[in-house]
Amino acid sequence: MLRILPCGRALLPAIWCCLMSACGSSADGGAEPAPVWPQYERPASFDGIAKVGGLKIVLRDGIKLSASVLLPADADGEAAQGPFPVILTQTGYNKSVPLLRTSNEYFVRRGYAHVSVDVRGTGLSEGEWEAFSETEQADYREVLDWVAGQPWSDGRIGTWGASFAAITQLFTAAHRHPAHKAVFAIVPMGDAYRDIVFTGGQINAGFIPLWMGLVTALGLIPAEPDPAALQVLPQHLLSALTNFQVPVITRSLLGLGDQNHDGPFWRTRSPLEVADRIRTPTFVVGGLNDIFQRGEPLLYEAIRRNTEARLLIGPWMHVAGSSGEGLPADGVPDLDHIALMWFDRHLLGIDSDADAIPEVTQYVYGADRYVTSGGWPHPDARAQRWYLGDGGLLTREMPRADGGAVTVLQQPLNGLCSTSTAQWTAGVIGAVPLPCQRDNRYNELLEATYTTAPMVQDMYIDGPIQADLWISTTAGDAGVLVRVTDVSPDGVSREITNGILTASLRAVDETRSRYLDGEMIQPWHPFTADSRLEVGRGNPVRVPVEVFPTSLLIRAGHRLRITVGASDFPHGLPPLPDLVDQAVGLLTIHSDAERPSSVVLPVVPASDIAAPSR
Repeated sequence: MLRILPCGRALLPAIWCCLMSACGSSADGGAEPAPVWPQYERPASFDGIAKVGGLKIVLRDGIKLSASVLLPADADGEAAQGPFPVILTQTGYNKSVPLLRTSNEYFVRRGYAHVSVDVRGTGLSEGEWEAFSETEQADYREVLDWVAGQPWSDGRIGTWGASFAAITQLFTAAHRHPAHKAVFAIVPMGDAYRDIVFTGGQINAGFIPLWMGLVTALGLIPAEPDPAALQVLPQHLLSALTNFQVPVITRSLLGLGDQNHDGPFWRTRSPLEVADRIRTPTFVVGGLNDIFQRGEPLLYEAIRRNTEARLLIGPWMHVAGSSGEGLPADGVPDLDHIALMWFDRHLLGIDSDADAIPEVTQYVYGADRYVTSGGWPHPDARAQRWYLGDGGLLTREMPRADGGAVTVLQQPLNGLCSTSTAQWTAGVIGAVPLPCQRDNRYNELLEATYTTAPMVQDMYIDGPIQADLWISTTAGDAGVLVRVTDVSPDGVSREITNGILTASLRAVDETRSRYLDGEMIQPWHPFTADSRLEVGRGNPVRVPVEVFPTSLLIRAGHRLRITVGASDFPHGLPPLPDLVDQAVGLLTIHSDAERPSSVVLPVVPASDIAAPSR
């Protein structure tokens, strides 16, 4: 259910939130007992805050980064004698903009210094912005060197922040700097290509232009009386127009160069590529409908192999997840208290009970509360294959030899008003909730639907989902969109998660795909030019679609629905060459014994919700 959210403390879309009342996904809390979480608080030890601005970090190539620091102070604002452990936030959203939370006084009043830095080419920092480039990543280590050497720093550094400032933390941790002791990454990206920019091989026309435009716009706000702003702001605009933002968007939309395929450009900008290097204890916060919904649990999974890690996933879109909207709830503290617990343990060595934080805590739609487990994917999950049957049924039984087929119109604009659109614009489009954002039946008019009978008992789904669809098209190519919805007894079809794939990019690298009980449940598509496979007009082909992970309880009396369509705009817009091949045509979903379209679900015993797992 969508509802209006109060303005949160998000780093990425806070301007949108405050100006447009961005909304996120939420649900009313359940009445069942809360999961067991440690409760921790340490009273403030300082009454005031002292801010030191105008700091410059001179990098190896002479570029100067703009920094500021908040220091613990007395009630009159006189800075206390240090040195202090330091919390570091590196952002691309202009640390000087008052509405953006790039520092945290809650930590400072408890004895931490908090440093905020504009990354290269953003805010008041010099240089050209190229979004997590190798050059920018190298800067992160130099920033740590600088922070560790300041007189107010005791050499112990934790990193904190949401969105952009969460992504910088993971690249920073990959340097394994000896001063870096803890990471608290709120709604970070894992895989730049697959998570957000080119999901399923289709560009996210909703979020990417807005995001790059936001970085550019915030970089032009002279929010601090710094003479350097008169020099760097025009540089930022020129760079956006000629070097990075506009050229990248243009090339991607037009399918020019190789940026519409996966490769070095996107691998360099994907924290999952360096996650195996991280040895810094890491706390990851994610959202069930966040723009980084796919990557957040994968980051946790990769990082925990080599160091202490925890995962918290709430019922959030990006804005709400950035602030942990709705917490505390069900015994789970708010994000500031959790972060203090994490930093006190790993920077100060205080027995804050952080070791007792459950490995994984997820909100479960349908149960409408937080549930803990011993890992991700859920250790008790078992694969179940459900078939798209004749007559629109979703059943465990294989289709008949003479099973049916359903044909839908291929056009690029379906999904324009949907939960998906609200999600993939970080919640911005959902600012004014419309019926079509709360009920997928409007979109289903142009989609094929397959629905179970009413559940006789609760069904708990937790993890990634794979749809194995047999399709044919009258066009040269096709987009294949899969939605998972929960249909209540009154007929409302609530979209829970989705996946999209360009059919010609259906090739799978089996060595990098995930399996459960021998069934592939999370396909890994190379998305390279060389991996393209011909579709052919009228030729049935099997298309394995990755449906992003979720946590859902289908209540007894409710029904599970899978819908299949040809588009999910603006979440997915094919680059121009692909759009020409797939924009207009007829997409047929086959479902017979020879071509059995199906979905593989990770099903967990519903009893695990009542009693937290291992």
